[in-house]
Amino acid sequence: MNPLENVVEAKLARLPVPLAVHLPGGRRLGPGQAALILRLKELGPLKHLASGEIGRVAEDHVRGRLEIEGRPRDVMAAAAELLDTDPRRAGAPPPGPLGWWHGLLRRSRSLARHTPQADARQIEFHYDVCDDFYALWLDERRVYSCAYYREAGMTLAQAQEAKLDHICRKLMLQPGERFLDIGAGWGGLLLWAAEHYGVQATGITLSRDQHAHVNRLIEQRGLQGQVHMQLMDYRELPEAQPFDKISSVGMFEHVGHAQLPAYFDKLWRLLRPGGLLMNHGITAGGTRNHQLGAGIGEFVERYIFPGGELQHVSHVLKVMADSGLEMVDVENLRPHYARTLWAWSDALEQHLPEARRLTDERIVRAYRLYLAGSAMAFERGWLSLHQMLAARPDGQMETGTMRGAQSAFPFNREYIYR
Repeated sequence: MNPLENVVEAKLARLPVPLAVHLPGGRRLGPGQAALILRLKELGPLKHLASGEIGRVAEDHVRGRLEIEGRPRDVMAAAAELLDTDPRRAGAPPPGPLGWWHGLLRRSRSLARHTPQADARQIEFHYDVCDDFYALWLDERRVYSCAYYREAGMTLAQAQEAKLDHICRKLMLQPGERFLDIGAGWGGLLLWAAEHYGVQATGITLSRDQHAHVNRLIEQRGLQGQVHMQLMDYRELPEAQPFDKISSVGMFEHVGHAQLPAYFDKLWRLLRPGGLLMNHGITAGGTRNHQLGAGIGEFVERYIFPGGELQHVSHVLKVMADSGLEMVDVENLRPHYARTLWAWSDALEQHLPEARRLTDERIVRAYRLYLAGSAMAFERGWLSLHQMLAARPDGQMETGTMRGAQSAFPFNREYIYR
């Protein structure tokens, strides 16, 4: 047995789930009876197993260099223990002057990756894979963001409706208000807000498939005069008529570190004085990493979300404050997203034959690992999910009332949960 095999054998002995590795030529590492089996078609993946680069192991599987046999939950339980380092500590800038150059290089790369043309290509890469493929594992409304399990026994569909209503309540939506949903996806929040709260709703997306899908729903439900879905970059939105309320759900992750100040400056201009903004999205579990280590970030960049960049919630709140947006409420829904992702993962596992008919094997393999791996990352705190409710102050002071000074936000949060 060579040194590389010795390292892997030692790692396998410490795993919480029995894992066997079948090498080319018939040799085997690990226990004789195993819940998980990795069948290597070549020896390259062995190096990634030894070094704990689980993102590289995932890529090996997508590219057919190894086969994985076993339940996704067992796969991820083993993957987490194969790591040699905390994935939240990757990508942290070095101390001293080198840190300054590291930050400058990151900002320049981020700017280059997030032009309107680049963002359009990146959104198309992910969201236009195939509408029917997403429909296999999302709920009927195709809500592709963290659900809100308000009650323990909720199904995924119920928890997604609870999330839509949770956002609408936080925004205090009222009939007739002008409501903007940036990155509106397949229209779940846009239509919920219009049908349940009577708002005049506008949504934008860069996905042609989503744009067509939502406009079909608008026509089917007779909402043409109330709901409008546009194929548009957020930078193109006109500012002449500010909106009363704005939501940005699963959007700022695509904006990029360098563009984040300009993004929230734009939202400030789009929001009327006294209005409310809901910024809901994935945040980094660590304070200094813009992606996860151990090859995980590179895997997600290459196969799932090109152009995605993680920001810690503290940085996002600072940038929002710099743009003149006052934070009034923050809620961490990290455990909810772990449960949401496991629900998606389970649903995809139940529909693998259909998924393979709708798209190609590489995409199916990538998404199986992405959904289960993300569920694990949220469970372990490598990733988080925050709802950040902010107001644009209007400068008006109203003493002796239950209206929050300078915005529509009231004195307490009871209105959200009544």
